[in-house]
Amino acid sequence: MARTFDAVIVGAGIVGASLAYHLAERGARVAVLEAAPAPATGATAKSAGGIRLQFSNPQNAALSAESLKLLKAFPETIGVDAGYRPRGYLFLHPASSWPAWSEAMRRLRALGYPVELLPLEKAREVVAFDSECLVGASFGPEDGVFDPPTVALAYLKAAREKGAELFTESPLLKAKKRVETWRIETPKETFEAPLWVNAAGAWSARVAERAGYRLPVEPYRRSVYLTAPAGARPGPLVVDAGSGVYFRPEGPRYLFGASHPDQPPGFFEGVDWEWFEEVALLMSQRFPWFSSLGLDLKSAWWGYYAETPDKNAVLGPVPGLSGAWVATGFSGHGAQHAPAVGRRLAGWMLEGQEGGLAAFSLSRFDKGARVFEAGIV
Repeated sequence: MARTFDAVIVGAGIVGASLAYHLAERGARVAVLEAAPAPATGATAKSAGGIRLQFSNPQNAALSAESLKLLKAFPETIGVDAGYRPRGYLFLHPASSWPAWSEAMRRLRALGYPVELLPLEKAREVVAFDSECLVGASFGPEDGVFDPPTVALAYLKAAREKGAELFTESPLLKAKKRVETWRIETPKETFEAPLWVNAAGAWSARVAERAGYRLPVEPYRRSVYLTAPAGARPGPLVVDAGSGVYFRPEGPRYLFGASHPDQPPGFFEGVDWEWFEEVALLMSQRFPWFSSLGLDLKSAWWGYYAETPDKNAVLGPVPGLSGAWVATGFSGHGAQHAPAVGRRLAGWMLEGQEGGLAAFSLSRFDKGARVFEAGIV
């Protein structure tokens, strides 16, 4: 006999966990299905844990701002420290991208966001760098880091306290609409609910295929590297927008990386050591002091970005499939947007209030529309 719920969420990462909590908070009976033996072990566990207000698209910035507010209140609302620390983000820009980026940051300042435009001389007071080809910098003092696995697990615990149920080792095998109810089959049990959400991240296209629709989300491998202990002190995450390399202190080490522009989609496994050579070279060119640091090859890790054609999230109902919803394709920004997305999407699903998420709807791709974001790291 099928288990019945008001909503079923496929994926127990930070996005699914946030949604589960916010749906349960509104009184919904929620089931969370996770293919892995434990929740929050996919992209959530591999996240570098950044959160920033510095996005060129005001809608992305608004999601970060709302998430930041929720994370700051986490000890009071959820009873757990989310690990938020305002270390800052510093973006260094060449002439090719600076005019559009600086104008976007001015728009954010006009909206009240704490974003600063810095001359390169001022930026050098934050971190030493070679200024060749650079013309300007931006800094977000409230940007910083938090702990995505802790937040995800805390959301799930709070959701379960409100009646939600978590089912691990339960990958979706098939989802089919029956009149007003979806029937969702897993190897262990069958579930029925009028609403269900595909929050399976890099695996969400596979889930969509098993439910009879196409989702333009593909997995892209991303690797994160670390130096040996180098006496690093707390500081900002620094992004060289021209080359794409970034770094930030991680304890006494530096965490660093860059998205491989020629990485093909697919579930490639293992740290990308060929790309590491290029990343290390780019880091040394922009930050000459980096070349003197030792490297800890054993501490590197890898995971997947769930990317859409425009590298922005897919949120909302699936066109033509009443009751089917998506929350995926964040292209590296799912962890930091998860608190706000869970809250807004729950309101949209249960109360019809789309909360500004309609711009990220799946239907935009059929219409030839795109969401533009210059701040993809």
